[in-house]
Amino acid sequence: MNNNDIFKKLRVALQLRDDQIVEILQLVDFRMSKGEIGNLFRNEDHPNFMECGDQVLRNFLNGLVIHLRGTKENPKNAMDVIKKNQNEVKANLAAKQPSPKDKPIKNFKPVSTSKSKTQGTGSEAKPKFKEKKPAKKIEIVEKVQYKNGKKKS
Repeated sequence: MNNNDIFKKLRVALQLRDDQIVEILQLVDFRMSKGEIGNLFRNEDHPNFMECGDQVLRNFLNGLVIHLRGTKENPKNAMDVIKKNQNEVKANLAAKQPSPKDKPIKNFKPVSTSKSKTQGTGSEAKPKFKEKKPAKKIEIVEKVQYKNGKKKS
């Protein structure tokens, strides 16, 4: 496992976005752009892949400690920071996803609720469906007797 894998796993586990990683690195005066951080998370066979050096990972971990715990003068509770981050991620996901009412469904036929298509009365009413007659079973493969030298008993 190399530094890139460790960095990816921390990013996923803490649900961090690239801009948050930039802010964490700035806490320890280490400057990196979002593009450079994106290159760290690419596949190894990608032309823009960049290997994560020890210095980058060390500065990220030091910044992560400050981000989660705070400083001596201004301490924080790590779980509060993580829960706040999770709530932000959930809010962003909810804002990005269109509601099911907005998205048309292909091949959707609305069901009418008129009384002519229901049977029974009151709360027992169920939609009436045409019963399909069972189709004749077509045998694709003929019944075959295998002769493998064994005698039937």
